[in-house]
Amino acid sequence: MKPTLQPGLRHTVNFAVTQGRTIDFMGEKARVYATPMLVRDVEIACRELLLKHLDAGEDSVGTRIELDHLAATLLGMPVALDVELVALEGRAAKFAVTGSDSVEPICKATHHRFIVDVAKTEQRLAAKAQKAGIA
Repeated sequence: MKPTLQPGLRHTVNFAVTQGRTIDFMGEKARVYATPMLVRDVEIACRELLLKHLDAGEDSVGTRIELDHLAATLLGMPVALDVELVALEGRAAKFAVTGSDSVEPICKATHHRFIVDVAKTEQRLAAKAQKAGIA
């Protein structure tokens, strides 16, 4: 980790809701931003903030998310996810996230990520795969 990784850092991600980010089970007239895709986008936004402040060979994995999906966002609408690093304890990072579309707030979340050494993680996963018989 670089010394620049400190609580208070902020990052904003802007994108439009694409068809791949929407639900389809209620038909085309009710195609809105899907909660699982919102969770994915929150994780990506927090990871992007971290990557700017990590050393080569480091990355992060999500460990917890608490998300309130407050409003429906229609296909094609713009979304802004605002991320703030609110705590850093060793390799454990905690984020506060808010999201909005062009009309209203759409989410509020707390997300936790753990900073890992990629090579060590690959070794640990290979050992687990071998134990599971899927190596």
